Amino acid sequence: MTGVARRQVTDRLRRGVRAARAWGRAARPGEPGPLPDFLVIGGQRCGTTSLYHHLAAHPRVRVASGKELQYFSVHHGRGERWYRGHFPRLAPGERTFEASPYYLFHPSVPARVAATLPQARFVALLRDPVQRAYSHYLHTRSYGVEPLSFADALDAEEERLARATRGGPDSPAAHRALRSYSYAARGRYAEQLQLWFAHVPRERIHVARTEDLHTDPAGTYGDTLRFLGLPAFTPEAFTRHTRRVDHGVSQLTPALRERLGAYFAPHNARLSALLDWPEPWPG
Repeated sequence: MTGVARRQVTDRLRRGVRAARAWGRAARPGEPGPLPDFLVIGGQRCGTTSLYHHLAAHPRVRVASGKELQYFSVHHGRGERWYRGHFPRLAPGERTFEASPYYLFHPSVPARVAATLPQARFVALLRDPVQRAYSHYLHTRSYGVEPLSFADALDAEEERLARATRGGPDSPAAHRALRSYSYAARGRYAEQLQLWFAHVPRERIHVARTEDLHTDPAGTYGDTLRFLGLPAFTPEAFTRHTRRVDHGVSQLTPALRERLGAYFAPHNARLSALLDWPEPWPG
């Protein structure tokens, strides 16, 4: 079995066990578990796994059964009891959360979240969209579902997404394409945040930069804790977590970097105006 196949099997088994346990809790009489107090909503390849681990280390926080439950996106049809079945019973003063990076991008999620979690808070991490797009490509390729070069994948993206979402954004085909092939689309952060702001009060959404999490993890983490109303805390270490390792020659050539920079320029300008960030991406 190849490394890619082994990873796919392991991930499917892990998700299957986690879902089965949630179904079991949902079938019991009474409330199966609480709803989360906050969500890390994205974006993908923006450091959400690292932030997840930093938040999970907090003594007042208890995590769900796994990092990405995808209830408000892929698994919404399973119902609220199934979702609650993933969360632990809490002692007074404890909080619980999950982190699904697809939530920021999927267009159906903000309305669903607003209806189900009217008092929750949300944390979004945003990264230089050029770097994010290439990291996303490497991530998809590592799972064996991207046969194209990076340049060809960018050329094919619009048609791929349009074809997969003709019947709406919630079909299995739409989820596969939106999660795997949205290299450039996910970097249009302003339009995603504006959809969230249309459903959730802006004061309940905290937006931070991945670059700041990397260069000043303690400060970025501290800001996030204050937003969430959690006591100050410093983990033993601020470790970066990623499952993607690429040892090949980079396909993010100067020409592609320039092309993507031009593509994202107007979207970055919208983001600057929306968040009052004079310079969205350092350097």
